[in-house]
This record gives sequence, C-alpha cells and structure tokens, in this order.
Amino acid sequence: QVQVVESGGGLVQAGGSLRLSCTASGSIFRIAQMAWHRQAPGKERELVAVIRDGGDGQYADSVRGRFTISRDKTGNTVYLQMNSLKPEDTGHYYCFAEGRTSIARGPFGSWGQGTQVTVSS
Repeated sequence: QVQVVESGGGLVQAGGSLRLSCTASGSIFRIAQMAWHRQAPGKERELVAVIRDGGDGQYADSVRGRFTISRDKTGNTVYLQMNSLKPEDTGHYYCFAEGRTSIARGPFGSWGQGTQVTVSS
C-alpha cells in the first residue's frame, strides 16, 4: 500500500505564488516518477508537470516558465512551485506517484486526494 498526500493549496491573487507539496509513503521500493495534474470545474484532468527518477521536470505548455517541479533527496516528496499565477490556473491539484513496492517489487500507481488552488483576478 502506498499513500499520497498533498498540501499547500489556497487562495491567492493573480500574480502571486504558491508552493504545493506531495509526499508518498508506505511500502515503497522505488518511485519512478511523480507528477502533478489539475482539474478545473467542468474540464478534464490535465497533466501539469512530471519529474522522473534522475531526470528534469517536464511541463505543460500553459505553465512552462512559471511552474517548477522538484523532488527532495529522499525522492518521496515532490514540490510544485507556482509563480505568476493566473485565474486559469484555478483547479484541484492532484499528485500521482508510480513505481515499485517493497512487496515483491510489484508496480504501484497512487493518487492523492488533491488540494484546491484558487487564483482570483
């Protein structure tokens, strides 16, 4: 079992910044990649940023240059630094982690419950 928990959302004015955190815990052998997705009301969930083990972050065109994804030294926590926020960044932000569990090295893919980001104009 692998649990994923996000934090750091909130209400911010346009042009402001927020930093989201996501920690995966449980029976983890290795995390291959962690990603942030978001879903706005009435829209489909979309990939915002992803970071793979040993790699650099990759971003959706809509956030490139404004958002930065990073992982801590343990590799189990990922951050999303969001600068120059726009009202269209409003949505529920979800963290997704995938890799191998410590139980027979089986694969896992786990979502968190998400955290709300609201950007006012």
